[in-house]
Amino acid sequence: MIFITAKFRVQPDDADNWPTITADFTTATRNEPGCLWFDWSRSLDDPTEYVLVEAFADDDAASAHVTSAHFKAAQQSLPPHLVETPKIVNFKLDQNNWSELGELAVNR
Repeated sequence: MIFITAKFRVQPDDADNWPTITADFTTATRNEPGCLWFDWSRSLDDPTEYVLVEAFADDDAASAHVTSAHFKAAQQSLPPHLVETPKIVNFKLDQNNWSELGELAVNR
């Protein structure tokens, strides 16, 4: 899978509305056949920072994502709401889902 984490610093006036601003893009991406997950979280330390954790089944799915109409639309519509270019970490992993965090195993 292609595993991506990206940090978005959002304009302070747009931070509370970021989930609405990105809603169409998020929904369209989640509906892509090769999307494993596409999840936003807001920083507890910086209310203008959102972290996107996304995964795609393979290179073809990731390529389909970045060439999609909704990705191209997001390239135009999202930057005006950002303070800076988002930061990204991108890895190809030999798995297709989350692994358990064994160090914090829940034994019930």
